[in-house]
Amino acid sequence: MLILACLPIGDSRDASAHLIQSIQQVQYVAAEDSRKFARLCQDLNIKHNAKVISFFEGNESEKIEELTNLLKSQKDVLVATDAGAPGISDPGYRLIRAALQSNVEIKVLPGPSAVTTALLLSGLPTDRFCFEGFPPRTQGARAKWFEELAQQERTVIFFEAPHRITECLVDAGAAFGLDRSGAICREMSKHYEEVVRGSITELITWAKSKEILGEITVVLAGFDPASRQIADEDLIKMVFELEEIGESRKEAIAQVAKKYAVAKRVVFDAMVTYKSEDKI
Repeated sequence: MLILACLPIGDSRDASAHLIQSIQQVQYVAAEDSRKFARLCQDLNIKHNAKVISFFEGNESEKIEELTNLLKSQKDVLVATDAGAPGISDPGYRLIRAALQSNVEIKVLPGPSAVTTALLLSGLPTDRFCFEGFPPRTQGARAKWFEELAQQERTVIFFEAPHRITECLVDAGAAFGLDRSGAICREMSKHYEEVVRGSITELITWAKSKEILGEITVVLAGFDPASRQIADEDLIKMVFELEEIGESRKEAIAQVAKKYAVAKRVVFDAMVTYKSEDKI
């Protein structure tokens, strides 16, 4: 059986009784960091006889065959990343796929999640949200990444490294607007837990105010379609640009409506008004 163990994201007391029992009984542990796993066991006063196998991003692909062979030979393997759930911005997904292809049973030990913990702490809408992992590290790719998310109506959650948080928020502000609401959740469930809520402008001010350390999860409010203000001239211009590259008037109107999340009738009426004024 492949056992995916959700570990505490900070406070070791969040470990479930089921997790503790599984670590005590399992035969093999695939650990992202063997030292951190040993420290967790020490904090929880766990004694185990499992063989600990190093399993991290750098060696994940080459360890798949070894771990899959163990599973196929009726051995239980527990996957433990540094914190939270395996496979969520951590090693695990490829091993899960390999296990499924080998008809190996999979079991998840539910537990803490930085994604849902930050969502609840943020005070932002929880009914619909998306998790986007880590933004790209380079400025150009990151700016494009945010532009693609700018009109996402769900609450957006992502991780970021402390040394990049200021630049990341600046790029987010350029794409989302500096008045977009958000929250930064740092060191959740740990002694120095900190949650900062406010506009992106206020979050940037906070990030610039001191040296930032620790694990960071960022939550940003989704786009509100009611706040959209698009001039008819911009809609008309986009229709013409699409027609110039070969799109029909009907298809151009449909694409513009989709891009700006407005009804096709709005774009159509703008074109009719423009034509009635003898401008085309």
